[in-house]
Amino acid sequence: MPSVSTQVTWIVVGYALLVFVLALVTALRKQQRPAWLDQMAWMLELLLVVRALVGLGPLLGDDHPDSTSTYVGYLVASVCVLPIAMKSVQGDRATWSSAVIAVASLAIAVVAVRLEMTS
Repeated sequence: MPSVSTQVTWIVVGYALLVFVLALVTALRKQQRPAWLDQMAWMLELLLVVRALVGLGPLLGDDHPDSTSTYVGYLVASVCVLPIAMKSVQGDRATWSSAVIAVASLAIAVVAVRLEMTS
């Protein structure tokens, strides 16, 4: 059975890809960014915080990752990317603000997979 961190990582990846697809569809339809997309992005951030907290387990336990600095870098990056993206489009509800969320969500999915590979 996979570890808790692996299970949480795959939940994060799936949800990040869902946010990516919905944000991309919104951008391609040239609609303003809906409020529900903001809520989904912040829910993804909450999942990332949970993943980061679960990810501290290997650092504190006996089974350390192969490259601790890379692992910590991915943990920090996974938590920081989305708030930076959301802050950059805070006052802008135009079409391309949805594209920014789409790119950030895709980046988070990639970082989460890389994080799982390094653990």
